[in-house]
Amino acid sequence: MNIELLTVGPYEVNCAIIWGEAKTALVIDPGADADNIETVLQKNGLTVTAYLLTHGHVDHISALAELHTARPAPVYLHADDEKWAFSEKNQIPPYYPVPRKPDTEFLHPGNVKTFDELKRLYAIECLETPGHTPGCVCYWFKEAGVCFTGDTLFKESCGRTDLPGGDARTLTASLKKLAETLPSETRIIAGHGEESTMAHELATNFFLQKFNPQPTESEHNTIQKRA
Repeated sequence: MNIELLTVGPYEVNCAIIWGEAKTALVIDPGADADNIETVLQKNGLTVTAYLLTHGHVDHISALAELHTARPAPVYLHADDEKWAFSEKNQIPPYYPVPRKPDTEFLHPGNVKTFDELKRLYAIECLETPGHTPGCVCYWFKEAGVCFTGDTLFKESCGRTDLPGGDARTLTASLKKLAETLPSETRIIAGHGEESTMAHELATNFFLQKFNPQPTESEHNTIQKRA
């Protein structure tokens, strides 16, 4: 599986373009810079199979309508974020205006039936991880060992919950879900910043350490002394 990451927009979102031998591509979080995303697609001779949105915040979806007009394909966005993602609630002046809504019927990634084809083609699973927004999801490519966590989980941090629709307790439950679901060797590609691994996050991320099944170094030393 090929993965090309682009840092797009004023808030430096990680937009991912993923493809295999068939040259059919998935575009994750086209947050801005549609021309740059189009350049990568053209350079590699790719056809877009689907647009996958980890959540509805404007910095992650602002280039969607322009790309979709040029390259129509199914768009996956959780129903709980679709409700507000293209409304006046979702803007960050002067950096991001209200995003234009693409002319399409949205598919919901948590719906197993609509997600079956992508599972077959890409061995991908959708993990519903609300908290940063009500409709946050992560896209886990099990065979490739990589998970795109959007703004749920960052390297050594996690998503904020002080924006409308955010909820700290819900996010904590979602982080627990990731800790219990993803193998430690899973490559973590977040919506912003550097990539990581689940093992690194379980060992160093304050928000995940309580879900770490392995003892910390200090706990290990205490156990050894008692033995």
